[in-house]
Amino acid sequence: MATTPQSVEQPHLIRALGRRDLVLLFVVAVFNLNVVPSIAANGGVTIWLWIISLLLFFWPQGIAVIELAHRYPGEGGVYLWAKEVFGDFHGFLSGWCYWTNNMLYVPTVMLYFVGVSVYVLGPGHQALPDNKLFAASVSLALLALLTLLNILGLGVGKWINNVGAVGTFIAAAVLVGLGIVIWSRFGAGITAADFKIPANPRFVLNSFGVICFGLVGLELASVMGDEIQDPRRTLPGAVAWGGLLSGILYIAATLTLLIAVGKNVNVLQGVVQAVTGMAARVGVSWISVPFALMLSLAIAGIGSAWIGGCSRIPFVAGLDSYMPSWLGKVHPKYATPYAALIVQAIVSGVLVILNFAGAGVQETFQKLLSLAVVLQLVPFVYMFGALVKFAVTESAPKGQYGRITLFLAGTSGFLTTILGIALVFFPAQQITSLWSYELWMFGGTAFFVGLAAFFFFVYGRRKASQKIQLAAIATPVPASEVRR
Repeated sequence: MATTPQSVEQPHLIRALGRRDLVLLFVVAVFNLNVVPSIAANGGVTIWLWIISLLLFFWPQGIAVIELAHRYPGEGGVYLWAKEVFGDFHGFLSGWCYWTNNMLYVPTVMLYFVGVSVYVLGPGHQALPDNKLFAASVSLALLALLTLLNILGLGVGKWINNVGAVGTFIAAAVLVGLGIVIWSRFGAGITAADFKIPANPRFVLNSFGVICFGLVGLELASVMGDEIQDPRRTLPGAVAWGGLLSGILYIAATLTLLIAVGKNVNVLQGVVQAVTGMAARVGVSWISVPFALMLSLAIAGIGSAWIGGCSRIPFVAGLDSYMPSWLGKVHPKYATPYAALIVQAIVSGVLVILNFAGAGVQETFQKLLSLAVVLQLVPFVYMFGALVKFAVTESAPKGQYGRITLFLAGTSGFLTTILGIALVFFPAQQITSLWSYELWMFGGTAFFVGLAAFFFFVYGRRKASQKIQLAAIATPVPASEVRR
């Protein structure tokens, strides 16, 4: 029997991720300490926002991931799911937003790494991040290293994720532990009044979208569905444990920052500054350097997890010919999507450099983060919409959950996601120019969505017509037609 070209060219990826790897991947991808200071800066009311988001967004997200991964296992995750349920363009748009959000988010991770890692050098080096040459050099070096490790394969790259998860646990334990000691000795730095809705809540509104952004990540492993060992048995338990641990860590870390620092939190160095201050108050200042080291490892793990996971989107899009086909190539030795990883690193590197031009560091961080929130949440509109569609159109649900569970989770998640996207257009308190911020948000959103439409409708159709022409040329003409 003749072998089709598709079966010959279809690349095969290595199943390297077990349940423990997935739980650690979820923790390092979901629980990001770098977003906690920008949220805690809005006061105690954010604790209620965390609880609301956990119930209305995070719980439905876990159900959506398990349900969709069960129905549509395979490489691509949010790209594959939206494509199968809503059609090719929606799948491409979902995957595109998921990937391009990463282009904006990874530079914030690199910037955060620079701000924290200088504390490892000891006192007197905290001003180094203000040196643009130093900050850019360290950021680009870390980006190159993480990309290289992911090119070498998940068998190697996953250990950065795992080490990052361990660093996250240790850093969170130290932060929360010191907070408990400070609270027991000196009392809390906040009162019950701090947990009330402020008279002017416009700065708090932005936090809700950022909180939803902070809770994404359970879907990341499904983007690498072909690299999970026995995914139908492994994924549900890993989602449950990873989600539970991440939710607890987020609330505990936010409370600790509020107790230790109050609302005067630096959005970049707030966590390590809080630990340094608390450690000095209880006489264990020596702990600041190892804490900064653990937190630096955690940040590197976050960067590795998102670099490795999101690169699978252009990889699959390249296979589907909606983007250049060479993006769908795998490394001949390491069996990894190296072309997509390199392109992603180049774009992120450019944005890392742009981070150090124009606005102040904290404002630039917040603007990049806010636009990343919008793009990141678009795929979740499709994920939750899919659950609603299953519940309404199927006479008997074909997946893991019943009709009522699918409808409630889908409706809750869909409405919460739409609300999160809308509220992030309200500026955070670090923003100095409202018009500049809104131009950035609306213009950036329109730019990335328009670029997705170009690749799908223009580039994709051009590639399809070229394939048809090549197929026609390759098809032999019957002898009877020649005689005519």
